[in-house]
Amino acid sequence: MPLGTTIHNIEITLGNGGQLARAAGAVAKLIAKEGKSTTLKLPSREVRLISKNCSATVGQVGNVGVNQKNLGRTGSKRWLGKRPVVGGVVMNHVDHPHGGGEGRAPIGRKKTHNPLGLSYTWKKK
Repeated sequence: MPLGTTIHNIEITLGNGGQLARAAGAVAKLIAKEGKSTTLKLPSREVRLISKNCSATVGQVGNVGVNQKNLGRTGSKRWLGKRPVVGGVVMNHVDHPHGGGEGRAPIGRKKTHNPLGLSYTWKKK
């Protein structure tokens, strides 16, 4: 294959079947060839050496827009195995540091805490 070719479903070791770049829309790029090995740039931006004899499929995996699909309602998400997200404020005090109290009580601590009781704050990226 020429350098710069996009490939997917790549074997790591000969005869084990494709194991790399198999997710929807995934693609790896052939960077270099040296002796019996080939250098690939994987979707995770990792650069990896693989034997030239390992098989791969040319092109990109289909179903690229799977993450942009709007599921529309809760039932559709549940069919995919996604559980509902419950805030700590609505839990009991034994389940979360923000839980307990009468009615809609405030957190009651200076900073927000995770279920383990460790303090955390949101940071802008």
